Amino acid sequence: MEEYLSILILVVSFITLMGIGVPVAWALGFSSFLTLTVTIATVPSATTIAQRMGVGLDSFALLAIPFFILAGEIMNKGGIANRLINLAKALTGRLPGGLLYVNVIAAMLFGAIAGSAAAAASAIGGILGPRMEKEGYPRELGAAVNITSSTTGLIIPPSNVLIVYSLASGGVSIAALFVAGYIPGLLIGLFLMITAAIFIKKHNLKGGEITSIKELTKKFLAAFPSLMLLVVVIGGIVIGVFTATEASAIAVIYTLVLSFIYGEISIKDLPGVLLKSSETTAIVMLLIATSMSMSWAMSSENIPQSISAALLALSDNKFVILIMINLILLFVGTFMDMTPAVLIFTPIFLPAVVTMGIDPVHFGIMMVLNLCIGICTPPVGSVLFIGVGVARTSIAKVFLPLLPFFLAMILGLLVITLVPELTLWLPGLFGL
Repeated sequence: MEEYLSILILVVSFITLMGIGVPVAWALGFSSFLTLTVTIATVPSATTIAQRMGVGLDSFALLAIPFFILAGEIMNKGGIANRLINLAKALTGRLPGGLLYVNVIAAMLFGAIAGSAAAAASAIGGILGPRMEKEGYPRELGAAVNITSSTTGLIIPPSNVLIVYSLASGGVSIAALFVAGYIPGLLIGLFLMITAAIFIKKHNLKGGEITSIKELTKKFLAAFPSLMLLVVVIGGIVIGVFTATEASAIAVIYTLVLSFIYGEISIKDLPGVLLKSSETTAIVMLLIATSMSMSWAMSSENIPQSISAALLALSDNKFVILIMINLILLFVGTFMDMTPAVLIFTPIFLPAVVTMGIDPVHFGIMMVLNLCIGICTPPVGSVLFIGVGVARTSIAKVFLPLLPFFLAMILGLLVITLVPELTLWLPGLFGL
């Protein structure tokens, strides 16, 4: 009975705190504290939560997160997004409705380099939005494409969320996760472009001017140094030259030097860039700390083991289990941010899927992709709010155009869930 009381207090207190508007990080920490008070005295419970928060942040791998956040912020200010957009426009801008394709491709490129959906939505939407409006694209359609395509950067490496998953899973290879994200990320981008093509035909959107080989070459060369960051960072990790944490520091140096060369960032801009990245880092790290305390509280009450046993009792078919987990995560993603969701639900679901022979790398990519859909949905979708704000529209107006793109992402999620080879082929090729 005491075990069920702990679960009840954990769930009810967390939902209640979220419902009255308490920030997610504080809701996680306080509900964990209340749960422990069932079996431990008040003062030791508070001490334990504080101690688990400290231990949760005591990880060398987590150092990569502030560095990648800083690299993304430098890229956002340093003119790199503009050059990637120009390259994407040269490749697809002449097609009917080409700016929608440009948005998807540029978001994949920028997200793959910056590793941030929020940065991609802000940078790409801020630059392409006025261009789309000027050429007669429906504002809400442009916002819907920008919001959903920005999430591809969380699957295509480098990705902070995949680093968090590696931590929560107990040490799944970050290199394997990074390499595994390429094909699923590109597949989601393709599904979004196919969906955009349907809207292009519906709205009879026109194409731009044909880009000459000379102009295409010029724009490729301008974007080439930015694209090389992918080769340096991911290549260095895969061949073992440096770890993901060391690669993140190299990414900061590379993007900073490149931004100075482009001349779009100066010494006087650095304090603002550092302050902004510090704010983001503080939020992420607090979420990680309190999420780790909740994970420990759940483990102490044997909640993951109970849920794992319940799932395995429902079916012995691994795909049925994965679909059930997907449905749960789709629901969770609508009201919980990605970082705490990954930290809380990875130790709950991973034991069950590993028992059924599912590769942890495949499960990690599936889980992150699933939660990417959540950050595009109300009521707490961070990328949704950024995309709507950049487009100067409202959630009510953009919601209907968003629905087909949600369906495209869910279809992509289903394909990746049911065909694990799409995720595991590249890591296997590189022996990871």
